Amino acid sequence: MLEYHDREWGVPVHDDRLLFEFLVLEGAQAGLSWMTILRKREGYRQAFRKFEPKAVARFNDATVSRLLQSPAIVRNRRKIESAVKNARVVSAIATEAGSFDRYVWSFVGGRPRRNTWKRLAAIPAETPESRELSKDLLRRGATFVGPTICYAFMQATGLVNDHLVTCFRYRQLLNSG
Repeated sequence: MLEYHDREWGVPVHDDRLLFEFLVLEGAQAGLSWMTILRKREGYRQAFRKFEPKAVARFNDATVSRLLQSPAIVRNRRKIESAVKNARVVSAIATEAGSFDRYVWSFVGGRPRRNTWKRLAAIPAETPESRELSKDLLRRGATFVGPTICYAFMQATGLVNDHLVTCFRYRQLLNSG
């Protein structure tokens, strides 16, 4: 967890494949610990074709059934089917907007939101931006993209800088984006 925090969490992501990876992993985490998902991350990368949205969008019922047997990922039918459905949504968005990156970053005006939290308890579970992203993704047919999941996705991919102001990463990420 410390390595993930120190190297990855909150770093602005502009790669469609990595953005899709985080969207799937945040959805898979629902009801579980993030550590569980991090431990299975390599398994997810193999099972979901390195998170290439167009490849995952082609998964069929037989693929889903095979994935349900894999201990390398969370074996939850709804979460696996969600990843496939969301791959189709992400692919359609990329075609429409030019990239999934351009689409998600539009919810924060194209630049990371820089919050100034002093206490963990002050960090919200969702924001107006995460509610808007959630609403739009749901309208397009995505699942496991509620406002809390969307906010966790926004935090992980650096759309918002939610490191505490006393954290060394806060200052390091101030000029990234």
